[in-house]
Amino acid sequence: MKEIDKKSAIHPIDYRYGSEEIRKIFSVEKFYKTMAYIEYVVIMKQEKYGIIPKGVSDALKKVIETLNVLDIFEEEKRTKHDIMALINVLARKLGRYGEYLHIGLTSADLRDTAKVLIIRESLTIIEEKVIRLIKILLDLAKRYIDLPCVARTHGMHATIYLFGRKFVIFADEFMRHFERLQECKKRIYVGKISGSVGIHSGLGEIGEKIEKEVLDELGLKVDINATQILSRDRFAEIFFILTLISTSLDKLATEIRNLQRTEIGELEEEFGKTQIGSTAMPHKKNPISAENICSLARVLRGLLLTSLENIVLWHERDLTNSGSERILLPEFFVILDEQLAKMINILSRISINKKKIIRNIEMTQGMIFSDILVTKLALRGLGRQRAHELIRLISMECYEKNKDFITTIKENPEIKKYLSETEIEEIFEPNKHLSVAKKRTLETIKKIEEKIENRS
Repeated sequence: MKEIDKKSAIHPIDYRYGSEEIRKIFSVEKFYKTMAYIEYVVIMKQEKYGIIPKGVSDALKKVIETLNVLDIFEEEKRTKHDIMALINVLARKLGRYGEYLHIGLTSADLRDTAKVLIIRESLTIIEEKVIRLIKILLDLAKRYIDLPCVARTHGMHATIYLFGRKFVIFADEFMRHFERLQECKKRIYVGKISGSVGIHSGLGEIGEKIEKEVLDELGLKVDINATQILSRDRFAEIFFILTLISTSLDKLATEIRNLQRTEIGELEEEFGKTQIGSTAMPHKKNPISAENICSLARVLRGLLLTSLENIVLWHERDLTNSGSERILLPEFFVILDEQLAKMINILSRISINKKKIIRNIEMTQGMIFSDILVTKLALRGLGRQRAHELIRLISMECYEKNKDFITTIKENPEIKKYLSETEIEEIFEPNKHLSVAKKRTLETIKKIEEKIENRS
């Protein structure tokens, strides 16, 4: 983007968020030229059936190539209607052919069908980044599949875990989102070229025939139950799935932020040599990219409510969805594109501190193996509830008196009745308890990789 544009920009997605590729898709020029192209395809089919004379489509094609959106903005000042402004500008440039534009159509035929085409193009970018993210997560899962770590519940040390499993669980979650995107396309990729309130009252059955051929050429299905517009539950569904992806990115970013905390220190976002963490505290290395992902997720969750409100319209249509959708469409896609790009960058350069991970396992002096100890004692005949109470009392004593948990367990006369010292020592060996975690991680990696390879 030119520097002058940055100086005059108001919204961060104009200069700060989203790839240049996805911002171009949502440019005003792209939107108007997409609508003009739909008009062109309609004209071609109307020529085919003799509704209008030959030559209009060829002339329109040339006009579209030189279409200037500034002319449309100027015309809209007069008409107070953006689509009529487009038609008028095209008509003037077409001369004698101008009167053959927009026969049997209504503005939503162009606007709604163009929105779907833009959504489809945008989704190719989103899908590609989701797959890239999944592949990075799978690589991290493989790399750390033999690294034990602490599992935490309620923010507290819980039991022994597998560091690679953290990544594969997120990979599986994002794979579900990818599948949701594929599944919803049959409901999203529809259009309408059916005129006022969707019933071809002007052209009748020949109009219906033209609609089918136009949408076939555009790669969309006919929504035979569209009214003046497409029902907004279709748009709300795709926005909901995009919000799910955004929220899972928020969840992953939150995990990264927590594991980077000074007290935990198991991983770290890349921090550049000249990067500044704080204007006041020069030692700071903040997880700013992860925090930015979380911040942007809040925006999309807020916007989702607006997309649901847009489902409710009066009768065959009103305009209460129109203004908000001009905001919703670019913001959902551009913001999610930014979140995905940031997460891909974070995980591609993330630093894992194995020493700190092992040190955190040792922090509670073996208490994270308490559930395994209870199970072993129960199986040896102590009884599950009695074993739980015994280990609970020992744990509380170790907390209060700062005693070593493993040593206390070995010295306890009740436990000695059921477990030998060798058996007790084996309980406190992390890798003795992670076979199922590893097996399930490998199974999930294989399942996801097959899905990626076989995706259409």
